[in-house]
Amino acid sequence: MAPRSVFSVEDTEQYQYVLQNFRIAHEKVEEQRVQLEEQEQQVAQLRARIELLEGPGLQIPGGTVDDFSIKNGASQLDKLINRWASDIIRQPPSPLDRICEAALNDIVNGVEVAGNFSGTPMQAQCLLRHALAETISEGFINCLIVTNSKEANIQLTRIHEHIFARDPTVAAVWRRQTFSAAVESCTPDMTHNILTEQIPHITHLLTGVLPFTVLESAYHFSRMLHGTAGSGDPFYRAFVPELGSTLFPRQIELVKRCLKNERGELDRVGCTMFPGLVKVGLDNVHTVVRRAQVICECAMNPSSL
Repeated sequence: MAPRSVFSVEDTEQYQYVLQNFRIAHEKVEEQRVQLEEQEQQVAQLRARIELLEGPGLQIPGGTVDDFSIKNGASQLDKLINRWASDIIRQPPSPLDRICEAALNDIVNGVEVAGNFSGTPMQAQCLLRHALAETISEGFINCLIVTNSKEANIQLTRIHEHIFARDPTVAAVWRRQTFSAAVESCTPDMTHNILTEQIPHITHLLTGVLPFTVLESAYHFSRMLHGTAGSGDPFYRAFVPELGSTLFPRQIELVKRCLKNERGELDRVGCTMFPGLVKVGLDNVHTVVRRAQVICECAMNPSSL
């Protein structure tokens, strides 16, 4: 019988270092496993409480939001945006070309298409509306505004995205519970911070005539969308077609005649006057509830026809 081989491991500093790292890695893996189990338990508990929170098949009067309420609220907000932009152009606090320049610097792809704008009153008004549409979309609707803390709102938005990806039904209940404790209104500091983050150039240029009333209405509109959801309600998101992008009839609604389109020619988005709204159902199907209000390029530059 062959002699059994004997292996010896030298207890060196390198060996101890490797062993220690292995133990640390093992402990981290175990911690993650425990955390995942706890998350699964929490999701299960939330699902179990849905019946207690709403009751099976129970419809709470005024507890959910319908498409008509959304369109009505959007229409009122649209009027406030138009009034603010019109007042700016009627009595501009700065030259119109500077207003256009500030708006183009704030708009997502504004610098890329700046050559299409000459600084006319109509263009300045439309660019202000587009910039405000992006602010409302990203600053209020696509980010859950629950507190007056930017960091807390970002964290809550991430938590919701995580829950929604795992279970949209639980996410709907979570949203309604969370918004039941939301602030009644945004503080001036919070609103100013959102403006500074979303449209810094316009905020600096139009310091004395900033759209605080518009954004207060935008907050209440967002709260209506997210805070009145029942367990079967979808999640709402906003979208703003970019300047110069293709006109998709299912996503946009022209607020002025497009002569190029009527002649069968290709035209593009001149400005977005109000963001579109999409509801994401429990089956992850996206449905446009309200098309984005858009003015085409040829209507923005009638002299080019």
